[in-house]
Amino acid sequence: MDRYPPIAEHGLVGDLQTAVLVSSQGVVDWFAAPRFDSPSIFAALLDHDGGGYMRLAPEHPDATCKQLYYPDTAILVTRFLSADGVGEVIDFMPPDQTRKATDRHSLIRVLRCVRGAVDFTLECRPRFDYGRAEHRLELGENSGLFRAPGIDAHLQAGFPLEQDGQDVRGAITLKAGEVSGVVFTVCASGGEAPAPPTIDGLTAQVQGAAGFWQHWLRQSRYRGRWPELVHRSAITLKLLTYAPTGALVAAATMGLPEQVGGERNWDYRFTWVRDAALSVRVMLDLGFVEEATGFVHWLGDRLREREGKEDEPLQTMYRVNGSPDLPEVTLDHFEGYRGSSPVRIGNGAADQLQLDIYGEAVYALSQGLGIAQQATYAGWKTLTRTLDWLAEAWDRPDEGIWETRGGRQDFTYSRMMSWVAFDHAMSLAERFRRPAEVEKWRTARDAIFEQIMERGWSDNESAFIQHYGGDVLDASLLLMPAVGFIAPKDPAWLSTLDAMDRKLVSDSLVYRYDPAASPDGLRGSEGTFSLCTFLYVDALARAGRLPRARYTFEKMQTYANHVGLFAEEVGPSGEQLGNFPQAFTHLSLIMAATTLGEALDAEEGR
Repeated sequence: MDRYPPIAEHGLVGDLQTAVLVSSQGVVDWFAAPRFDSPSIFAALLDHDGGGYMRLAPEHPDATCKQLYYPDTAILVTRFLSADGVGEVIDFMPPDQTRKATDRHSLIRVLRCVRGAVDFTLECRPRFDYGRAEHRLELGENSGLFRAPGIDAHLQAGFPLEQDGQDVRGAITLKAGEVSGVVFTVCASGGEAPAPPTIDGLTAQVQGAAGFWQHWLRQSRYRGRWPELVHRSAITLKLLTYAPTGALVAAATMGLPEQVGGERNWDYRFTWVRDAALSVRVMLDLGFVEEATGFVHWLGDRLREREGKEDEPLQTMYRVNGSPDLPEVTLDHFEGYRGSSPVRIGNGAADQLQLDIYGEAVYALSQGLGIAQQATYAGWKTLTRTLDWLAEAWDRPDEGIWETRGGRQDFTYSRMMSWVAFDHAMSLAERFRRPAEVEKWRTARDAIFEQIMERGWSDNESAFIQHYGGDVLDASLLLMPAVGFIAPKDPAWLSTLDAMDRKLVSDSLVYRYDPAASPDGLRGSEGTFSLCTFLYVDALARAGRLPRARYTFEKMQTYANHVGLFAEEVGPSGEQLGNFPQAFTHLSLIMAATTLGEALDAEEGR
């Protein structure tokens, strides 16, 4: 067992309220419950010795490990192949179909021998509350109960278990055709013990989970050139959505580094208004109306609850239940992934001023006639008050999309998305004949446009720039043509795209900006941003540069892991870095695939 396997050597399973990472060696090294943003139970990815893990794999040093998803599902199959036999571990969590928050969550691990004979070994070593809470074990013949403050964890197996300190070990030999299972269930302290698993029961649960995912995916309207890639991304976005509220988390994990050994290690288990808002258009385009509607309702709730307060109408990010309380704390007892510290929980960027989120929020609300029509009069008044506030606030320095900790700037992207907010709000008012101070919004929109054209342009670079008064390029501006701020073949935009090619693109991979040229208040460097690379593909396709767009997109697919998942970044040697999997990356992948596919079809006369 590797102390710290590569970040990419994992698959994701979940039940739409929380999620689990399973390594290609059969190790669960990340699991937090009862929600994505809850304290961890298994976190060996962040501290091998103190984080906790559950390993279920053959005791065969020469076994070859393979991992795949059962087609069109979130059921993960890890295969172990050796001269003695072939075994499989099938991992999944029964998906939530009630949309009600619960403290009870189960990870089901089905063992199967396909050929020969396989000796499976189980190690279960939970470490509750990020390894800070002690637990007590109560052992039965085929079960173990781990008791920790406020939470119980039930381990049930189809074979005998033995105590190892306050942890559990077990072993079983399976012959060809034989099946067994392990179920790990967490619940509140004193919760009812789950019924002992049976082979028939496990089989029925596997079939039920497969049916759920395949039925859900059949809603997809995507008929483009990359169905497997797009649909895996759609399933991943679904897995990262908290069903009781419709909130999309940025990633399933926390603390995974943007540079191994560096300090850029953040907690991404929250809902960023920006990321989730941009997912609305994507999910609608694919045909997943329920998911898009769920987030729009969640966003409306956040706007309403801040009414009448002196603070900004929206916070940058929230917990999945809508709580704005995200204090940032360092876990000093965790060594971090391969020594990457500090390991942080919470996120201090929640309190930053990031004015671009209002553009993304209004963009989300305006997408899809059906969703927009659901706005009540009270909801419309909430929206107009938000726009009226923005009309007075847009011309302020902020921390920007990249949440820099080096001081506020007049970021061009923030101004551009404020322009988007006013432009889309005016369209909504006109389309639905709703009362609004449209002229006030028009004045603000036009002032922003003039300001960006005059101050957001660098004659030295012949390009739009990250912030006023400098010459730094920024990949976030790749969205300029997508949001309608500038025509995709406008000479000023093509010149900007050429400048990004020179300064931000490396072997088709795209850096978000140059930290050396634009200090962000943090030490160290970072990899290329996969989000930005997919936005680059989108921009190239819109500009008519189709051969380069297609080649870049095809090359980017080679950086996906073995089951089609992407982290936040790609490192110098092609390794995946940052939290995993990242929703924004998979969102932008779908955007790029859609835009590029449509452009190629148009060129070919389809």
